[in-house]
Amino acid sequence: MKNSNNITIKTISELLKCDFFIPTYQRGYRWTEQQVTELLNDINEFSPKEIPNSNEKTWYCLQPIVVKLKSKNEWDVIDGQQRLTTIYLILYYLNQRYTEEGRTKLFELEYETRVGSANYLKNELGKNEEDNTNIDYFHISVAYRTIKNWFRENKVEKSFEPKFYDSTKVIWYETSTNDDSIDIFTRINSGKIPLTNAELIKALFLNSSNFAKADSEKLRLKQLEIASEWDRIEYALQDDSFWYFINKNGNKLATRIEFIFNLMSDKPSDDKYSTFHFFNEKFKTKSEKEINDNWQEIKKYFQTLEEWYNDRELYHKIGYLIAIGTNIKNILKEKKEKTKTEFSNWINQEIKSKFRNVNLEEVEYNGGYVREILLLHNIQTMLNNENETNRFPFDRYKKESWDVEHIHAIATEVNVKIENQIEWLKNNFIKTDNHHNVELNDRIEFIKSGKTIDENEFEDIVDYVLGQEDNSLRNLCLLDSGTNRSYKNDSFKEKRKKIIEREIEGTFIPICTKNVFMKYYSANVQDIEVWNEKDRTSYFEKIQKVINQYLPQMTLAENEQ
Repeated sequence: MKNSNNITIKTISELLKCDFFIPTYQRGYRWTEQQVTELLNDINEFSPKEIPNSNEKTWYCLQPIVVKLKSKNEWDVIDGQQRLTTIYLILYYLNQRYTEEGRTKLFELEYETRVGSANYLKNELGKNEEDNTNIDYFHISVAYRTIKNWFRENKVEKSFEPKFYDSTKVIWYETSTNDDSIDIFTRINSGKIPLTNAELIKALFLNSSNFAKADSEKLRLKQLEIASEWDRIEYALQDDSFWYFINKNGNKLATRIEFIFNLMSDKPSDDKYSTFHFFNEKFKTKSEKEINDNWQEIKKYFQTLEEWYNDRELYHKIGYLIAIGTNIKNILKEKKEKTKTEFSNWINQEIKSKFRNVNLEEVEYNGGYVREILLLHNIQTMLNNENETNRFPFDRYKKESWDVEHIHAIATEVNVKIENQIEWLKNNFIKTDNHHNVELNDRIEFIKSGKTIDENEFEDIVDYVLGQEDNSLRNLCLLDSGTNRSYKNDSFKEKRKKIIEREIEGTFIPICTKNVFMKYYSANVQDIEVWNEKDRTSYFEKIQKVINQYLPQMTLAENEQ
């Protein structure tokens, strides 16, 4: 049955008359176990019925498969790869019930963007329950295992087979050989989950029909090399330590290599395929040299990022700039135009420019620059120790939502319920020279003995215990939100205890925060459980000294007066 739009209804048996299918411009196989099981259940539960006044029966219909003739009985699959692959997997399983002589001849299927897939589907399928060679083989092997398990549980091969071969049909949409595959694909996918730019760009490199003029054997070897290097780049970018170093936030791309392509594209546009169109224009002559030159350019971008990641100083300084909002494209532009020395100097000047109008004495909680200063203090502290190999974890800094937190709580943030008064005082009150109010001291002892007082009256006790409020830089540090929430109402004493507990449990504590609570900045430690004025002064001076190279010198001079 065919109409003027080249749409045909084909049974699965009729599909078997085709020799070869090559899905192009498409993502790999991604059907889930649930999708495969639902298809098997639907076909199994379907019962063909006579259609009145005809010689035909009802049939189970699958969604369209859009194809374009490539050569004699070989077809490019523009849309429908997932369905076609699942059909093949079911056919392959059903074939295993027979001896070699009795098996049905299946069509062959090869993903243009996954070299070796035809051999895998024909000769390796089912040998491993989960094949982790690459992401496509993993999903295919899981789907095939699902099919095997479904049939073993339901034992319906005999009744299922005729339903599948003759009563299950696909909508076969054959496009003209003159039609542009990309344009067809884009129109087909309108309103569905579209391909990513990365998947389309991969097809540019690995679709052999784009390079008919090139030597076929040399081209195939080159494509195999590109496919391998493509996987290596994607694998490297899947490392969150690397990924969050080059991204200000999570940047949830389906395929992370697309980040490289977005960096290279000079076409900002509302068109979601603008990055692909940028690369499509780079393939003009479709020669072996062109495919090689374009791939080398991509590799060069990645290698630059990898070089930064592996260089300890560049990793920390560039990672810092990206974390505070510098566009990585601007950094790459400067890298292209400068020598290594010039680039290193530019980075230092770029960090310095962020603090052109900063006076550390004026920096306060919830004010400008405080997060940037505390982050820089941590990073430069690590860099200053040349024998240290540890690196600042930008991935944890960004994923764990680090907060700017008071080292010693301030009274306005503390709200203690009546039932918690005794415990809070035991954990937070340490009598010092500043606690000389006899009446309030007596009230504290009264409460600690087991009594409670009105919450409003207890606010005076909180003010007395915590002392003068301090929102300045000398009372601030960086901390992950989980640790922060666990101790927000506590004084230095209890916070110190919880910091130690969480580090023992494996929580990463920023080096400068750890130094604060261990009192490593304090010259004369008088009381390990109290954050006093001398401790605050020593801490502030250390911040000033560590990041001094990035501060306006007039600020340092003012602070020393």
